[in-house]
Amino acid sequence: MKRIIKVAAFGILGLIVVATIYLWMTFGSLIKGAMSVEKLDDGLYYMEYKGDDGFDELMARGGCTDIGKVSEYIMAFLSKGFFETSPMDPPLKPVGCSTLTVGTPEGGVMMGRNFDFSYGNGLIVHTIPDEGYETITTFSTDFWGFGEAYKPEGFVNQYMALSGIFMALDGLNEKGLAVAVLSAGDQVVTKQCTDKPDLTTTTATLYILRKAANVEEALALLNSIDMNSDPGAAYHIAIADAAGKSVVVEYVDNEMVVTETPFVTNHYLCEAKFKAGLQDSDHRHEKLMEQYDQTGGVMNEKQLTEAIQSVTQLPWGEDAIIGGTLWSMIMDLTHPSVTYYSLRHFDKPFHFELNAK
Repeated sequence: MKRIIKVAAFGILGLIVVATIYLWMTFGSLIKGAMSVEKLDDGLYYMEYKGDDGFDELMARGGCTDIGKVSEYIMAFLSKGFFETSPMDPPLKPVGCSTLTVGTPEGGVMMGRNFDFSYGNGLIVHTIPDEGYETITTFSTDFWGFGEAYKPEGFVNQYMALSGIFMALDGLNEKGLAVAVLSAGDQVVTKQCTDKPDLTTTTATLYILRKAANVEEALALLNSIDMNSDPGAAYHIAIADAAGKSVVVEYVDNEMVVTETPFVTNHYLCEAKFKAGLQDSDHRHEKLMEQYDQTGGVMNEKQLTEAIQSVTQLPWGEDAIIGGTLWSMIMDLTHPSVTYYSLRHFDKPFHFELNAK
């Protein structure tokens, strides 16, 4: 009898070990990613994810036509079919932003970026995928629609924050390609309808960061997909690379239009809709242009930081464009790295390098 009990005990132990190994192989990368979440500052969190990011599978399925389809795929990826996860219901969120790309005295390239929004939390996602380029991206956790009280704190909420590996509002990859999404100036939604794979604005941003090494490759990738605006507004995409090429991609009548420019804010820059959406009280584009011209487009990190700081947004006031800046970032495209500042706290830098591989 004792021998039978011992054999049964070893059998049960073996099943437990096998089950544990299986679960770790299935969820290990996700669990480690969720556990890596840490609060850096008021309004700013950081996560690191290594492993299969699920993006190739998303593209193999034809991509996604809207945020609902994105949500379905993300929830399936996070649950692996074993449990239910909270659905994402992103509300319409008007945003204002700025970017400025400059050369450096040493011959390098940097991009500065403000993400202007009146409240919320930014999540930095440092991803080292099995396939594709290493990236550091940012997303607003309030854009997931998990509820106004949501913060990526506690394991369940940290696990839900893994949604950030599929969507990006801005970021940089290991090749020195920088990308930022900005409101374009009106509410005209882009919905291209061909036989190409579909992506939304924020998934397309991540797609080109994962797959493109420079502006030329990024434009080719955008031409290879059907773009679908995220909810309710028009967006344009600022793209710059380590060689110093800097463009903005806009969509007019569902056609992609590319304009070379070192500075972008929240009005159209293409000839067909030039200055559409520009408010009389909005002088951010003008300020960036003046500072760029004064330096001949060459700035050190301190100068670029000060230029970006000069167009950050204070809380709501008489001339407020959006009512606050959630995060600012200085991206070094030559030696790929990013320095973040949360909520205009320019005395508290957070610096990250892209060198995991």
